[in-house]
Amino acid sequence: MAMTSRPYRRRRDVTMLSLLLLVLAAVLGPTPSSAAGNDWWIPDARPAPDSGINVTGAPFTGTDAEGDVRGFVDAHDHLFANEAFGGRLICGKVFSEAGVADALKDCPEHYPDGSLAVFDFITKGGDGRHDPVGWPTFKDWPAHDSLTHQQNYYAWVERAWRGGQRVLVNDLVTNGVICSVYFFKDRGCDEMTSIRLQAKMSYDLQAYIDKMYGGTGKGWFRIVTDSEQAREVVEQGKLAVVLGVETSEPFGCKQILDVAQCSRADIDKGLDELYALGVRSMFLCHKFDNALCGVRFDSGSLGTAINVGQFLSTGTFWKTEKCTGPQADNPIGSAAAPGAEAKLPAGVSVPSYGSDARCNVRGLTDLGEYAVRGMMKRKMMLEIDHMSVKAVGRALDIFESESYPGVISSHSWMDMNWTERVYGLGGFVAQYMNGSEGFVAEANRTKALRDKYGVGYGYGTDMNGVGGWPGPRGADAPDKVTYPFRSVDGGSVIDRVTAGQRTWDINTDGAAHYGLVPDWIEDIRRVGGQGVVNDLFRGAESYLGTWGATERHQAAVNLAKGAPATASSAEWWNPFTSYAPGLAVDGSRDTRWASEWNDGQWLRIDLGSTHRVGQVTLDWERAYGKSYNVQLSADGSDWRTVWSTTAGDGGLDTVRFPGTPARYVRIAGTERGTKWGYSLYEVGVHSG
Repeated sequence: MAMTSRPYRRRRDVTMLSLLLLVLAAVLGPTPSSAAGNDWWIPDARPAPDSGINVTGAPFTGTDAEGDVRGFVDAHDHLFANEAFGGRLICGKVFSEAGVADALKDCPEHYPDGSLAVFDFITKGGDGRHDPVGWPTFKDWPAHDSLTHQQNYYAWVERAWRGGQRVLVNDLVTNGVICSVYFFKDRGCDEMTSIRLQAKMSYDLQAYIDKMYGGTGKGWFRIVTDSEQAREVVEQGKLAVVLGVETSEPFGCKQILDVAQCSRADIDKGLDELYALGVRSMFLCHKFDNALCGVRFDSGSLGTAINVGQFLSTGTFWKTEKCTGPQADNPIGSAAAPGAEAKLPAGVSVPSYGSDARCNVRGLTDLGEYAVRGMMKRKMMLEIDHMSVKAVGRALDIFESESYPGVISSHSWMDMNWTERVYGLGGFVAQYMNGSEGFVAEANRTKALRDKYGVGYGYGTDMNGVGGWPGPRGADAPDKVTYPFRSVDGGSVIDRVTAGQRTWDINTDGAAHYGLVPDWIEDIRRVGGQGVVNDLFRGAESYLGTWGATERHQAAVNLAKGAPATASSAEWWNPFTSYAPGLAVDGSRDTRWASEWNDGQWLRIDLGSTHRVGQVTLDWERAYGKSYNVQLSADGSDWRTVWSTTAGDGGLDTVRFPGTPARYVRIAGTERGTKWGYSLYEVGVHSG
């Protein structure tokens, strides 16, 4: 069924290569479908040979009785990671005009027995040896614990869609450091070059599937660039595909010896380019500290290896400190990684870390905050997984000060103590594709929060993300999956998936590839009951709710911007730098007001006329107020305290109180948090 209500935005730069591929497809003559007819979900033709789908019945369409869309959401997948990391880390392609036999080939260095599958034995253990033959035997791959072989073949994604998934976030991914140190590559390591290619391949895949269904816009794989468009796709029973980005040095923002290698102009240019490509969500840091933010550490031998990469890339190892709150980054530990450590210069070794110092000293930098605010201007969603708790805390402070809902945790890589703050903003949370028992346990732990905020749940498969996936529970496991089974909506029958001579069974093979997502969800239902699956089935609606609220967000008017300001004092020690009161309301974080170095200082803002005031934001410099009051006045003489604290800790404070008519706002400090005075980059006053 073609979409008629709204045309899709298509890339204008359709290449001659894409046209040539379409011509070749016609010449090769894909095989007719055996069940086309009026079944819109069955293609007119497929490439030959191809993988089976083994799902019968019509995909559900429309909305429920409340008008909500239905379906599962995978908030974190990497369709085209095979094009990343130099092109040879993930072996095999998502699609090929010549079919599955050409698409699912092993990397050339893996022949004849996997002896040179270096990354395979680094990540999987053992000697890495395996049968490199894919089609038609698939003897050793794809597998749940083989991290270097394509898991996202298009027909397997199709099977997940047929099983009830309606939103897929395709994170365009790469890592320049991993690319540079990996032994095998067939291209350069520039991250943005890889991101552009993966974006192009995503649109090419859409065209490839469209051709099977008779033309542009007719296929089930639909790249969407706004939430309304996504809802239309889901209501038609198709798969809405959202483009995201997960890289280690976005916009070239790496750091060397703590010196940023990018500028604000680079960030603006990069965000504009990504937005034009259709990207609507992204990470600002991943695995290695960069010029934007510190990362949430990896643990064990992998953590040690990544820490070595951090040093080789930036000239510094991770640095830790004691955490100031209940949140913590992952423990680094002291596990050896001999292969990686051998790359360090003579005399350099990975430092040891105290077990009581679990937090990265690096948080969100000034450039990182500029990038966060740049994403807000473009109504993009920020992925906070992989950011250090210090960076996440600052990002959430910024979002809360603006009531901005566009925050996503897509695959369990944040401290779970942040969950309620994410939900409170209107954000979305998905859990990593863990084994069914572990997934159910974590889903149950956060069930009360989902009920409190009335939200659904998501999963992040992270396929092609070299993370590992659920292993088999065993043929004799209690409550095992029995085939065939019905989809959650009841309209489809799902049997074991077969490709060539190989048939996969979730009980004995685990989540070997993307086609087993419906089987994994059925395993969750058997282990944890229908309630968990019902929350997942509401995931598409919740994800699109977050996205839509992000698009509709309007920044509140700052009543204080440019208003007259006075203060009890202003620091003066440098004749070339001013710390006058008005600098706290000039709209720039490059300037600030600073008082003299004693308690009892205040800053007063004249709003010019009476307004209803219900929120004040205070962006402290290092010299912050430990105890202070927010006071309001109609005439500048009689003051009323509407909020106070004795436990200020600096950073960005958002103070909310019942809306009160006032012309004047005063921040009255009673105790300093440092030996210096009180210093504020910016004060915002809002009606609330």
